[in-house]
Amino acid sequence: MDRALKKLKVGVIGCGRISVMHLVSIQTLQNVELACVCDNKKERADETANKYGVKAYYDYEEMLDSEKLDAVHLCLPHYLHSKVAIAAFERRVNVLTEKPMDIDLASAEQAVETAKAKGVLYGVIMQCRYNNSAQLVKKAVESGRLGKVISARSVLTWTRPDEYYQESDWKGTWDKEGGGVVIDQAIHSIDLVNWIVDSAVESVSCSMANRGHKIVGVEDSAEGLITYKNGVKYGFYCMNNYGLDEPIEIKLYCEKGKVTFGYDDAYIEYFDGTTEQAHQDVNTQKYEGGKDYWGFQHIRQISQFYKACSGEEPLEISGEEALKTHRLIMDVYEKGGMRK
Repeated sequence: MDRALKKLKVGVIGCGRISVMHLVSIQTLQNVELACVCDNKKERADETANKYGVKAYYDYEEMLDSEKLDAVHLCLPHYLHSKVAIAAFERRVNVLTEKPMDIDLASAEQAVETAKAKGVLYGVIMQCRYNNSAQLVKKAVESGRLGKVISARSVLTWTRPDEYYQESDWKGTWDKEGGGVVIDQAIHSIDLVNWIVDSAVESVSCSMANRGHKIVGVEDSAEGLITYKNGVKYGFYCMNNYGLDEPIEIKLYCEKGKVTFGYDDAYIEYFDGTTEQAHQDVNTQKYEGGKDYWGFQHIRQISQFYKACSGEEPLEISGEEALKTHRLIMDVYEKGGMRK
């Protein structure tokens, strides 16, 4: 059988809220077969397994040892990402994990090195890069149409009340989530700017605080300046004390034009008087229980991951690629000074 046509056997570890984006996406792909799911909460694992007609496991190592899987998706609390990924790599199973890579840098780097040593693929979900808006801006910068990026800024004002954290046994903790608004919400906008600027970071200056939450000690507000070696200065502001999830706003000032974009729309005004814009496609795929702020581009990245697994094309957002943003996020926390 042609390698590109081989049906890949996959499993999902972690059956919480975000898993629906993976489970539904897997079902839409013709060359992928969902074989099993795993969650340490038996009721949740059983419910998901019954819904998708697959086998349930309650221990990920048992699942990895019992099933001959080609790949696993990790939808777990942040602190488990590298640990479980490495367990899969040791069994020569490809991994696609939700962001962030981990809550520290050393664990993420170890996972990347293990995947490389075992000759398997390590993908990290950064689905917002696949938004039509982000794709337009990235191509306009890469092609030279916008000229050099001079400066950038991003603003995120969302809502995560205390009740949000009360519903979880790991959200809002330093030892399991690794932080608050930066690592969980603003990571996507920071990643988009970091990806588009595409330069090594020279310095990070940041302040962060918990200004509005009583039951967690992680940051709910952060602002800072990131300076890149190519001269770009990027200022960011994020907080989750607002009354609703407003659309994020990213702006770029470039040699040949100005850009305003978010997850759904992008507007480019060139200094020669021409313009370009992009808008999100109408979503026809239903993700029961999915959140609007997750977007709808998991399917694009998951499809690309499996093309890489089948040898059709290189993996686009690999562990090595994701480390560029993970290092930056870890530096933001170090300079922010709140982590114990």
